[in-house]
Amino acid sequence: MSIIPILMYHNINCPPQGARLRNLYVRKNAFARQMFLLRLLGYRGLSMSAAMPYLRGEKKGRVAVLTFDDGYVDTLENALPILQKNGFSATCYFISQRSGQYNDWDAAALNVRKALMNDEQIRAWHAAGMEVGAHSRTHPHLTNCADAELQNEIAGSKADLETLTGSVVSQFCYPYGDLDERVSNAAKQAGFDAATTTRRGRARAGDNPMQLRRILVSGSTFPHLFILKLLSGYEDKRG
Repeated sequence: MSIIPILMYHNINCPPQGARLRNLYVRKNAFARQMFLLRLLGYRGLSMSAAMPYLRGEKKGRVAVLTFDDGYVDTLENALPILQKNGFSATCYFISQRSGQYNDWDAAALNVRKALMNDEQIRAWHAAGMEVGAHSRTHPHLTNCADAELQNEIAGSKADLETLTGSVVSQFCYPYGDLDERVSNAAKQAGFDAATTTRRGRARAGDNPMQLRRILVSGSTFPHLFILKLLSGYEDKRG
């Protein structure tokens, strides 16, 4: 059975002074080393859509999926040039009604306001050959949403981003990793091909595409641990 690691990033930047959960930040030079290691190990870095044939078991090969949550400006400014240099594609999941704003869902807890890409920047990400995925409209806990609100958040974010980019948006990511069968079914009914969680572990061909596990890459993921997460069951055992 093919193993497809789906890597999860948030910020590609130095953590600002006073920020809590500093591990959400991967420094730019560390990210560059990680992309170099992927190539050295024979991986191709792909977006979620490009990886779907591998996740469905239709293709085989050494691929890793690159995903970025929330749509921060530093993903565009710092991650994109490194992705392009390595010939990789990636998926960034955007909160469709927070374009050009900040992380209002956790700014107080993290003690930092992090700038989110605006419409022009989202289009620039897309124009660079990267994938736009959906991460809801406002980043709520989806299991707490009534049915109508759930549809609005999930299907609405798809519609918003498709209008913005002029392209089909086929990938979803659950805010906070918060889901149950009702939420998962709502994502499927909205027309998404796949959805990622925060559950730890490497994905395997044939996994439920609406509940895919990922590997968190944090500020303390040093090179030896990065390799361990890719090549061993290290992350799987923590899922």
